[in-house]
Amino acid sequence: METISRVWCDDHRIFIETSQRRQLTRPMEAFPRLKYASPAERNANVIGRFGDDIRWEALDEDIHISSFYETSEPNPDNEVGRLFRQVPQLSVAEMAKLLGIQPSLLDKYIYGIKRPGEERMAQIREAMHSVGRRLLAV
Repeated sequence: METISRVWCDDHRIFIETSQRRQLTRPMEAFPRLKYASPAERNANVIGRFGDDIRWEALDEDIHISSFYETSEPNPDNEVGRLFRQVPQLSVAEMAKLLGIQPSLLDKYIYGIKRPGEERMAQIREAMHSVGRRLLAV
């Protein structure tokens, strides 16, 4: 079984080297907690006992080796990303709270790492409209 031997990050990507001497990488957008962490916080990781996961205790983030087999790259040219670029003053955390989802999931929608289903997309649009109505009432 392939295991994680080494972990490192730059400002845009997280890298691992495996027991089979492969280097695998994922964009930071796939892991929003790491994306917004400081370099010191990113470096404070521990490879799990079985070598198949990485833990960042201070960030409450765990990443399994299987996440590095995923090949999707960020694609912010999607509807959710466009909505947030149109109104950069919007807080991802507050919009996520309004939607009842984790901010990290909304970040993944914004960066195109995950795609919301039709029902979730309708909820996102309605949340945006709701904020707009509140602003118009001021």
